[in-house]
Amino acid sequence: MDEGFFGGLFDLNGDGELDAGERTLDFMAFNDLMIGAEKAERTEYVQELEDAGLDYDKLWHMSDWERREALEDVGMDPDDFDI
Repeated sequence: MDEGFFGGLFDLNGDGELDAGERTLDFMAFNDLMIGAEKAERTEYVQELEDAGLDYDKLWHMSDWERREALEDVGMDPDDFDI
């Protein structure tokens, strides 16, 4: 059997092979799971930043040295954040 990320879950026609459409569905489901995990991880430190009075989106648009300075100004270690 030609299996995708989820085995034969997306073998919708039951022929034992994943055609292009079924592979696409398989990949999209996998991608959604990965993005969800990334969002959950991001949410943890976004909350930590907001608790310190910082805005994640503003930090993201700053240069490296501006971001580093903003984090240090509120007593946070810039090396703990991958923005």
